[in-house]
Order: sequence, then structure tokens, then C-alpha cells
Amino acid sequence: MTSKALNKANSSQEIFFEMELPKTAFITNFSMEIDGQVYVGEVKEKEKAKKQYQKAVSSGQTAGLVKASGRTMEKFSVSVNIAAKSNVTFILTYEELLQRKLGQYEILTRVKPKQLVQEFKIVTNIYEPQGISHVDTHATFLSNELLPLVEKTVTDKKAHISFSPTMEQQRKCPGCEGTLIDGDFVIKYDVNRAEKIGDIQIVNGHFVHFFAPSDLPRVPKNVVFVIDRSGSMSGRKIQQTREAMLAILKDIHVEDHFGLIQFDNRIESWKKSLTKATQENVAEAMVYVRAIQDLGSTNINDAVLRAVNMLVKDRQNKILPERSIDMIILLTDGMPNDGELRLPVIQENVRAAIGGNMSLFCLGFGNDVDYSFLDVMSKQNKGLARRIFEGSDAALQLQGFYEEVSSPLLLEVDLHYPDNAVEFLTTNHFNQLFNGSEIVVAGRLTDNDLDNFLVEVFGQGPEEDFKVQGQASATDWDVMYPDEEYIFGDFTERLWAYLTIQQLLEKGSSGTSDEKANATAEALDMSLRYSFVTPLTSMVVTKPETEDGTEAPLIADKLTEGYPHHGPPMHTYSYQSPPTYLVDGDPHFMIELPDRDDALCFNINNKPGTIFSLVRDPEPGILVNGQIIGDKKIPPDGKISTYFWRFGIIHQTLGVRLEVSTRDISVFQDGKRVKLQWSDTASLKGPNVDLLVTKDRSLTVTLKDSVKFVVLLHKVWAKHPYHRDYLGFYTLDSHLLSPSVHGLLGQFYRGVEYEVTDLRPGEVPEKPDATMYVKGQELNVTRGWQRDFRRDVKNGDNVPCWFIHNNGTGLIDGEQTDYIVSGLFKTV
Repeated sequence: MTSKALNKANSSQEIFFEMELPKTAFITNFSMEIDGQVYVGEVKEKEKAKKQYQKAVSSGQTAGLVKASGRTMEKFSVSVNIAAKSNVTFILTYEELLQRKLGQYEILTRVKPKQLVQEFKIVTNIYEPQGISHVDTHATFLSNELLPLVEKTVTDKKAHISFSPTMEQQRKCPGCEGTLIDGDFVIKYDVNRAEKIGDIQIVNGHFVHFFAPSDLPRVPKNVVFVIDRSGSMSGRKIQQTREAMLAILKDIHVEDHFGLIQFDNRIESWKKSLTKATQENVAEAMVYVRAIQDLGSTNINDAVLRAVNMLVKDRQNKILPERSIDMIILLTDGMPNDGELRLPVIQENVRAAIGGNMSLFCLGFGNDVDYSFLDVMSKQNKGLARRIFEGSDAALQLQGFYEEVSSPLLLEVDLHYPDNAVEFLTTNHFNQLFNGSEIVVAGRLTDNDLDNFLVEVFGQGPEEDFKVQGQASATDWDVMYPDEEYIFGDFTERLWAYLTIQQLLEKGSSGTSDEKANATAEALDMSLRYSFVTPLTSMVVTKPETEDGTEAPLIADKLTEGYPHHGPPMHTYSYQSPPTYLVDGDPHFMIELPDRDDALCFNINNKPGTIFSLVRDPEPGILVNGQIIGDKKIPPDGKISTYFWRFGIIHQTLGVRLEVSTRDISVFQDGKRVKLQWSDTASLKGPNVDLLVTKDRSLTVTLKDSVKFVVLLHKVWAKHPYHRDYLGFYTLDSHLLSPSVHGLLGQFYRGVEYEVTDLRPGEVPEKPDATMYVKGQELNVTRGWQRDFRRDVKNGDNVPCWFIHNNGTGLIDGEQTDYIVSGLFKTV
């Protein structure tokens, strides 16, 4: 992706470059050319890159890159200061293995230039030695005027597609500046599949094997749908679920067996056993689905175990065909808050019950679901997880997912290569192959002796075992595509590295701690060797930032679904610290998310004396309330500041109650009261609570097996005409709190999913505006700075964050007034 921009102004100004790329892609290069000087990106370990980044941030330079992940895309966005009348060329390269779905590959290019582009060009060249069976193109923005501008040439083994509208053709209307080009440019195609053994490509000592046999009979399946009907599914979600289930039932194959379980805190099965998908049974099931209503809380553990038991019993009773595949499809929108609540225990229960005998597919609906919990649970049980995004097309997303897994062709597929001829194979055993998909295996050749390169594929079909074998031969790419060495020179090796890194990253999120550490170290090593931006690496581009030539790095980062973006990290590596949730200063609330290198912030304004609920977890009975105080008198500018000066902290289960004010700290426990002074360094260790006071600076509160808070004391000059002493409140470790935790800070402990797009200049030059998609809403947000005072209680560290206006409206649940309580230890 190449983008050239010119600063037409008479003074230096910021120029933005934005590009959305597929989530499964890895950035491999980013460079900028400014006035003939090229600045090239270098891939570094995330921790090292972060140090460079923080150095730039602390010196007040605009360093950094906004990263946000959407449905299938993630955004690369960068800004650079350019002198008057100068230009900049941005070049971004990424690599992606196209996933075959429903019988074709899809190349998706997101194009949102937001302005007319002098020289606009999309050029696609497809080279397929097997031969191309079909190519379709469409774009969400193609009008009748633009449609003829898409040029397509397809020969047997090559396709060339180009789209290059002039500035006039891009205009929304004659003379206006708006552009018609805004959306996705999509190419779908597939290749000829004559060979049963599949296609094997060998270049430069590495091979890649693409296996997608055609004309195989489908394997009958036995599927139990486990549907969450808890209260949080109310309204549109439950309606879309019913709609999708009706469409799925309509398409269910007559040879299949199916079961339906709906759950909240109670588990209800449509029938005790699975039922054959006859016309009558499907019609009866549809009546049942139409009646599903949202009700109580969420007991995921018992619902999934009920489905497992149903399949196990039906297998024992020989109700199901012997050669058939067993699967469970779980649809949930939330965290377990009934029955077993501990996520690792649920995962272990499910894994033990399934025992490798069936596949579990988890669909996470909406923003509140803990996706990493579902992702790990699926991978442990031969399945996969998908996020279903809240939107008008949620029912279609559900149907689309079902369509992908509804036609299994082979079970337990093994791809064999001669032991003495290959090494460093990527995964070569697959639990199932679905119709329309593809298996890809890559490896390194020990020598280039292709005479003995015999390939065998084994699998279980519906009636009999599947076995094919064939001899691999190397294609002479130089003869077939003489001018394309830049693609084919080492593409098999890079594809092998790409697959290996992805599989190591998956291993790094499950398995024993030693396995995780080894897989992570190996993935990091390969990411650096092949210059891939992965969850373990960042790309650093050092660029000129100011007139005097100070250099500040830009950090390009990679987000992936498999790595938790939010909430308590499921798997913590050395490079990832947990999120921090804090309120400090003139109530500035901030959620710091180190795994996204990002933060969200908002202010709360109300009258002095108001008490807010900051954290409330009804299960263990944890409560943190805070009271605000105003300046001593109204300052000359008329803007009165408010601050927290008193916190009430309760942990009912542990029998602890604390009152922390700017004056002193009172501890109530076992009917006794102990008073601690800020003027002394002191520590109080009990069986349930540890307190540490650092003189005139901080109080650290560690509640046993629960949560860790730090309260900072900000002392102001006693004779200051306006300001008073105040407190800051920081949550450092919240991962043991229950999913039902809430409050102005507590609601974010479960994580927050958001997407930031459309970066644009704001009112203040160094604070750009953007659009944030969060909790189903679209907000205008501003890039700003807040301070984290943990390291330096006097000056604080500057932290860049997305500022949400109007007291956090749209980010917080409800309004700020919903969080006002009547007393320091009250819940209402």
C-alpha cells in the first residue's frame, strides 16, 4: 500500500496515513520517504520498542500509533509532521495467507480515503499454477458510473484486476469535494482442483501443501446447540438468535441428528436425546425455538456439560451413526455468573468430559463476553471460537459460521511426508476438514532430492477410510512467471515461517507454563528473523519530529483475537502487564490497557460532597465509594475543580472496613478500630488484609485472594488560596473479582471492547479527534493526555489516552448520576 501526500500549507503540519488490514495479516515492512530521505521500519521485541516509545512520549513528542481492532480488520494509523510545501510517501507491506471458506478465497481491500485522490489505483495480480476456476469482483461503493472502471483480465493461470478512477470520477457530485470511494473492494476466486493429493509447491528448499479434495461425500454430524437465554440476551440479541436458529434448522441435513439446550441459571433441553433431522422433527424444533425467552443469570458450566452428556449417552445407546462427527455449538453473550464461576475450572471440567471425542465451537455474542475464555476452551476441544458482533447482520454472522462447519468431509486427517526428506513441519494432523475449506502444511526439505518425495493423506470418511498418495514435483516458477521473482523468490519459506509463528502463538496460549514459555520464545525469535509484526514484536520507525530534528519513534503494533485485549489477561507473558484502572486529579478516570498500548479516559463533574460508587462486587461483598470535595473558593477563571478526598472500602466476606481520607486512615476489623496516620510509614499485616502506608505518599491495600488497591495522597501547600489536599485511587489487580463487578471503575475490570477509526484533526493541533465504536454506539473522541502518579506522585507520568466527552457518556453504562450513593458505605 503506497500513499503520497503533499503539505500545501505555508507552515508545517501533521499528515495522517491510515490503512486497515486483515487481522490474519502480518505487517512486514513500513517506511516513509520525506524530502528524499527514507525512514525504514525495524522489527524489535515489544518490550524494547515500548521503552523507545515511552522515552519519546515522556519528552512530550507526538509518538505512537493508534491501533484498534474491528471485525475482520485492524487499523494501522500514523501521523508525521511535514514542513511547508513538502511531501511524504508512506509504504506499508503486509503478508497474509488467504483462508479458503465456502469454496473460495477472498482478497479484501478496505478503501476509505476520505478525500479525492489525485492518482488512485488498486491493482491485483493473481498467479495460480493449478489454474483459476473463477474470479468475481465487487465493491460496496461501486455505483453504475464506477462499475465499468473495474478492468478484469483472466487467463488460465493468471488474473489481472485494476480499478483507477480519475479525480472527476471519484466525486460524489460535480464540483463537490466528497468522494464516492468509501468501503471494501472484494475479489473472490478459487483454483482448479484436479489432483486428489492437492497442490504442492516447492521453491528454494521449502514446500507448501494445499489440500482441499473435491467430490467427497459429507460425514453425518450430531450437533447440540447450547443457547444462552440469560437476561443480558434480552431484546435484539435473543431475537437475532431465534432468527438465525430458524434459518439453520431449515438447512439442517436430513442425515444429521440435532439437540437443543437453552440455559440461564436453569438448564432446559428440548428433548433428552438428539433427534434425526426429519421434516417433522425440524418443524417441531422451530416451534420450540420461536418460544425461547430471555430470563435469569448465566450457568455456562452446567449447560455445556449437559450437552456433552447427551452426546455420550446417545453414543453408548447407539442412537447415532457410528461414522459421524459429534459437535457442540455454544452461543453466549456473557461471563458465567451462576454455578461454577472460575474460568479455568470450567475449561478443565469441559475438557475432561469431552475427552477429545467431540468438537466444541464457541460463539461469543457482543462486547461483554470474555472471548479469550471461549477461545481457549474451543481450542482445547478440537473446535474454534468466533466473535459475533452486535449489529443488524448478527443473524447472518451466526448462519455464516454454521455454514462453514455444517458439512464435514473427513475426520482425523493426517498428511505424511518422507521422514528423511522433510523437517520442521507445521501442524500436519487435523481433526476435521469441512467442505469449502482447505488444509495447509509447510516444511523444510532436508535436501532437494524430489525423486523420493512421496506424499500420503489419510482420513476417515462417512463410509470408509480415505487414503491418497502421490509424488510431489517442483514447479519451475522462473519459467512460468519470469518477471515475478519478488513474489516467488522465497514465498514458500515465508509461508512456512508465517504458519509456524501462528501455531507457536496458539501454543503460547495453552499448555503447561514451560510449553508456553518455549513456544513464546521460539515465536519471538522467528518473528524477529523474518521481520513479522506479531503480538510479540513491534515495528519501530524513527522519524524527524520537530524543526530542530529531534527524533521520535513510531510504533507499529499487531493485535490478534487470540491474545486477550481486555480484562484480566488469561496468559501473562513478561511483555504484558495487567490493565490499571484509576481515578486521580479533578476526577480524571482512566483505563490503561498495556496489551493494546492504549488508554481510555473521561472526567466526572458534579457538585462537591457527592459520593460515587467506584467498585461494587455483590458476590464477595466488595464496595469502594468515594466522596468529592471542591476548591476552597472559586478561582479567578471561575472553573471550580473537584477531587476525591475520602474513600470507603468494605470487604464483607473478609470482615474488613476502611475509611481513607486526606487526614488519616481508619481500619475496622473484628469489632476493633485502628487509626493510621499519613505522617508515618507503617504496615499492618492481618490474615485477610495487608496495609502498607508510605509516609505522606501512598496506602497499598491487598485484600486476600481478591483485589489490590493503591490510594495516593496529593499534598498541596497548606496556604494555597484555592486547592486542597486530595486522593487518587488505583486498582492494580482485579482479576479475581467476579464477573458481576460494577461501578464507575469496576465495570471496566471485565474488559472493554472498542474500535477507533477516522482519525482527523481536532480543535487543538496536537489532539486529533476520532470516531470510537463502543458498546454498540458511535462516539466522537479526542486524543489527549492524562497523568498516572504512581511513579512520581508530584508530577506524574503523561499517558496518551482517548478522551470520552460528556462525563463518559456512551462509554460508561447509563449516566454518571446512576452511580451516586447516599453514604460512604451505602450501595444506594
